[in-house]
Amino acid sequence: MLDGANLYFSRAAVKLTLDVTALVDAPAPAAKAYGQAVGLGATRPGRIGSGFRQRFAIRVTGHVVRRIAREAGIGRIGVRVRPESDNHRLVVAFPWAHEQRARALAAAIVEVLDAFGAEHLPELMATVGERVHNEPPGNVPPTIRPKVPVVAVTGTNGKTTTSRMIAHIGRAAGLHVGWSSTDGVYFDGELVQYGDFSGPSGAGQVLSQPGIQLAVTETARGGILRRGVGVVSNDVSVVTNVTADHLGLGGIDTIDQLAEVKAVITHITRPRGWCVVNGDDPRTFAMRLGSPAKCWVFSRDPDSPSIRAVLDEGGRATTVLDGFITVLDQSTDAEPLLKVVDVPMTLSGLSHYNVENALAAASAALGLGLPRAAVIEGLSSFSPNENNPGRMNMYSLNGFTVVIDLAHNEAGLEALLEIMNGVRHEGGRLLLALGSPGDRADDMVSALGAIGARGADQVAIGHKSEYLRGRPPSELEAVFRAGAASVGVDDVPAYPTELEAAQALVGQGQPGDVVAVMALQDRASLDGWLRSLGATVDTAEDLKLKVERAQH
Repeated sequence: MLDGANLYFSRAAVKLTLDVTALVDAPAPAAKAYGQAVGLGATRPGRIGSGFRQRFAIRVTGHVVRRIAREAGIGRIGVRVRPESDNHRLVVAFPWAHEQRARALAAAIVEVLDAFGAEHLPELMATVGERVHNEPPGNVPPTIRPKVPVVAVTGTNGKTTTSRMIAHIGRAAGLHVGWSSTDGVYFDGELVQYGDFSGPSGAGQVLSQPGIQLAVTETARGGILRRGVGVVSNDVSVVTNVTADHLGLGGIDTIDQLAEVKAVITHITRPRGWCVVNGDDPRTFAMRLGSPAKCWVFSRDPDSPSIRAVLDEGGRATTVLDGFITVLDQSTDAEPLLKVVDVPMTLSGLSHYNVENALAAASAALGLGLPRAAVIEGLSSFSPNENNPGRMNMYSLNGFTVVIDLAHNEAGLEALLEIMNGVRHEGGRLLLALGSPGDRADDMVSALGAIGARGADQVAIGHKSEYLRGRPPSELEAVFRAGAASVGVDDVPAYPTELEAAQALVGQGQPGDVVAVMALQDRASLDGWLRSLGATVDTAEDLKLKVERAQH
């Protein structure tokens, strides 16, 4: 039961995952007879197990849903039927307005499909249709209708940082701000509840805070797939990018399918709101076409074709012009906000991903109507360590640098290596602790091993012991090592936890080196341990000096 906008509809929907082996593997005459029995008319089922047969099954299934709904007195019903990579499986979705009756319709669909080969199918459909008609309606969808402005943020990388930046700007504007993310629910900077609240429950908790004036909701792939989006609409939607992550999970096997999931928040943006998209990511940029809202594009390149296209369409853009974060609009002069080097998260412009996150946050805040001064204050006072725990947190210890960063996929790891290279002294080494949850596909884990081994002078594996999800550590190690071996690196030790891997690498640190940990579960213990060694948290000025020294 999807409680809100989802991959199939912009409202609550039922999703059925069906095994249609009986129909796909039946002899063609039997399949054709079933199609005729349910009232489909002339058909060509195709050969057993083929793609043509799967498409036939899609057509039959959609017809069964509409036929039962008609028998139940439901005049019109939206139906989406999608194939899965396995030809024997289909996904069927239809909107729901009353839970008990919707569940009854789902059960009726299954009953008719399970009756493949049985006689009297028209009578069966009439019977189950009447049963659905007589079922008590039940509860309505719990999707929230917000009474305050909502910004929904999604993307593969940068969504947590961007949502935190937007919330920080909102507070700089004097608003009471609640936001939800992968590490908890916050209200005015205080943790309300710890945990992963990037789904609809997070949105619900944020909007229930007394006195709230602005809600910022991080909206992750998993929540959209499992339960849908928790609000009926948003005022601004932000999509940072779409890269390979979580593929092979929840029926999402390709980046294009992942982009389709991320685009859901843009479909429910109010027509008078703004759809903020990354103009340098073609999949993200295309999402503006499916949104009822106006487009506000961001790009590091002021001459990007995406900016020209959006300005011609009457939208707006945020870019970097002469070193300034700048807003462009066809009807006004270019408006500089502040220098990129004055935004601490960008590491003096070194971190390209965080330049983009800052552009996205500025676009969203201005799209909400927040004052220009608040945007400038918010971006210039947003500190990596203080305001963005677990993302690009940097420490100084005995003349070398330690970085704690989530870096949970290939793009995130490449961004981490970019940062490490940008702050190491001449002759300094890069020491990297790799890690991954156990449910990631082998090709992704192997790619992390290859990227890390190629980019760093020394790598180790630090297991996320609380996120192995049933996978033996030795199996993950083998995949990481295979990736490292593909680029000629064979010596990759492994440690039971992120903390133990960090301890091993930090113990080898020398002046000028950079040690980094891909940290998910041990962030707090890593911070405490580093401080106990005498490590100091880098301030914005410290980070700026490190970048300048590394560049000279």
